[in-house]
Amino acid sequence: MKKESKNIKKNKIVDQFEFDEFQKWKIEKEKERIKTHVPTIYGYARVSTEEQHLEPQIKQLKNSGAKKIYQEKWTGTTTKRPIFEKLISLLLSGDTLMVTKLDRFARNTQEVLTTVEDLNKRGIKINILNMGYFDDSPNEKLMFTMFSAFAQFERDLIVSRTQEGKAYAKKYDPHYKDGRPKKFTEEQVELAWELRKQGNTYKMINRKTGISIKTLQRRFNELKLKDSE
Repeated sequence: MKKESKNIKKNKIVDQFEFDEFQKWKIEKEKERIKTHVPTIYGYARVSTEEQHLEPQIKQLKNSGAKKIYQEKWTGTTTKRPIFEKLISLLLSGDTLMVTKLDRFARNTQEVLTTVEDLNKRGIKINILNMGYFDDSPNEKLMFTMFSAFAQFERDLIVSRTQEGKAYAKKYDPHYKDGRPKKFTEEQVELAWELRKQGNTYKMINRKTGISIKTLQRRFNELKLKDSE
């Protein structure tokens, strides 16, 4: 029992030593990164749904001089944007963060001001293509507050109108169905299902029909359940 306890203690010491060494290595790597750093223009592109395309934003960022572009598909109202957070953590003094519009940069007024203040303190420039460069001066803060408030108001207005439209349709349209209309007909999905049963892969079916792999998987699962009933 004593021997086992000693081994556990020894393993903990070894683990702690390895962890400390790893932390030292990380610090040294970060110092080296800062030392050899060349100021870079980073672009960030985001869309809110899987159906939307990132290409127009990416093209605009490239044409405006972005050297490295980070992208993600994430709703603007969610609290998590892992790619954006990763990009923010990588930026160093002298770098520029570029986005096409204000609503790609932040989701509400408070986040705008907090992020701008943090980036400016770190010596990072902010370029919003349809507005220009922004810093942490009182005038820029005022403009950011106004613009971000308008962006937030516009989002709220869209949500409100959508909900009102749904409520009206539910009340007066007996054929109304909630959710996005189906992009592909039942015949197209059934044809894709036949291709799948013939041994075609999802990628092959996607190329032949134009239906996304996620849609194929979801609709095939629905068909499987239907067949099993």
